[in-house]
Amino acid sequence: MNWVFLILAGVFEMIGVLMINKLHKDRNLISLVLLVAGFGLSFIFLSLAMKTLPMGTAYAVWTGIGASGGAILGMVFYGEPRNALRIVFIAMVLGSAVGLKLVS
Repeated sequence: MNWVFLILAGVFEMIGVLMINKLHKDRNLISLVLLVAGFGLSFIFLSLAMKTLPMGTAYAVWTGIGASGGAILGMVFYGEPRNALRIVFIAMVLGSAVGLKLVS
């Protein structure tokens, strides 16, 4: 269950990151509430996951999901560049997170 909590923490981190850009573009209350909720739920699920997972592994996987997901969502929703090197490096971050799961 701890890995499910960690994945949920990463997904909510992605939502928080997405809402930062949305709030920057559309300064409204809904974007602000979603930003706070995204990051708040992210930290709650991260703390639940860290009850049994090592801190270094949990933090690395959480930031990997958040950073990669944020970059991918930026490409999908905000027209950020989609060049091959950027995708390779995102894959490397995700591969590192999977590697940490395999060794822990």
